[in-house]
Amino acid sequence: MAAFDPWDPAFLADPYPAYAELRAKGRVQYFEPTNQWLVPHHADVSALLRDRRLGRTYQHRFTHEEFGRTAPPAEHEPFHTLNDHGMLDLEPPDHTRIRRLVSKAFTPRTVERLVPYVTGLAGELVDRLVEAGGGDLLRDVAEPLPVAVIAEMLGIPESDRAPLRPWSADICGMYELNPSEDTAARAVRASVEFTEYLRELIAERRGKPGDDLISGLIAAYDEGDRLTEQEMISTCVLLLNAGHEATVNATVNGWYALFRNPEQLAALRADHSLVPRAVEELMRYDTPLQLFERWVLDEIEIDGTTVPRGAEIALLFGSANHDPAVFTHPERLDLTRADNPHISFSAGIHYCIGAPLARIELTASMRALLEKAPTLTLSKPPQRKPNFVIRGLEGLAVEVG
Repeated sequence: MAAFDPWDPAFLADPYPAYAELRAKGRVQYFEPTNQWLVPHHADVSALLRDRRLGRTYQHRFTHEEFGRTAPPAEHEPFHTLNDHGMLDLEPPDHTRIRRLVSKAFTPRTVERLVPYVTGLAGELVDRLVEAGGGDLLRDVAEPLPVAVIAEMLGIPESDRAPLRPWSADICGMYELNPSEDTAARAVRASVEFTEYLRELIAERRGKPGDDLISGLIAAYDEGDRLTEQEMISTCVLLLNAGHEATVNATVNGWYALFRNPEQLAALRADHSLVPRAVEELMRYDTPLQLFERWVLDEIEIDGTTVPRGAEIALLFGSANHDPAVFTHPERLDLTRADNPHISFSAGIHYCIGAPLARIELTASMRALLEKAPTLTLSKPPQRKPNFVIRGLEGLAVEVG
């Protein structure tokens, strides 16, 4: 049987059989290597995402010592300062306050206004791929599209965008299980550089505001909405990281899944009206965010097992999205799947604020590739990134026949 081992290349290549074994064993299991409680079933994951006895942080209620945890090393402080002031790692009332301000930029009307820009950019990127006869779908389409969109929303000049993806990749390395000291050092360096850049950009926007999200956050601060400069910086970094990381990986994971399921790809090419369902099914089938961590703020019980305060729970999104109690034949890629309550965008107060934008980006790139590159094929097997939590590929080499 497959074993849950987030550092084993065989597991990383295909974690879903191991998830089936976890679900068969029960609703919650302690995993000693990471000192976490694994929750693999859809119903439990969905419920616990909404359970206020759990939190993304505990520092709004407890010190490290009171919670039975050790404070992070002092040399990691720049990363934690940046990370801990973003709304993803805050709980109410701070989370509520910041999300309310940021949500103004992600209203349905605001996001809908981005459709022509996103569609046009996706078309341009695919045109270039076709002209070249192929290339790396990750580098040439999947990455530049969402990075450009979120940078445009934030008001980051085009000439400044080159380091954004490397900074993001280095920072996101800290979200993996038991990150190494080398990973931490890269994350700290990226946190310092990204923070310095945004501090300068915020100062510039104060003197010369524009029609962008950073200017909007500054205006909210000036109107007394109590958004500190650090919260502004952390929010911008979170929006950039979360605003493209999942979309990039969903794009390449999705196309790799289509190439491995040629009958489904053929059906999609024959009927482009399947695209909206295809986007949802591909996010379910090979989930870009495999795990979401929560702290136990107040003791909980799961199926007769008491999980104490101070414990950390690992909610297994990838397993939940393959739970046969919710999805018929979950191991099958089915682009006609109508009932698809996947939780790839999380749930509860931390539901992804950018989910509508991500769907627009994924839809735009898929339509552009179907229309402009109808003979797109895989030119060589891809290499998986050696990551578990954020699941993606090193690249996806394609040819346009």
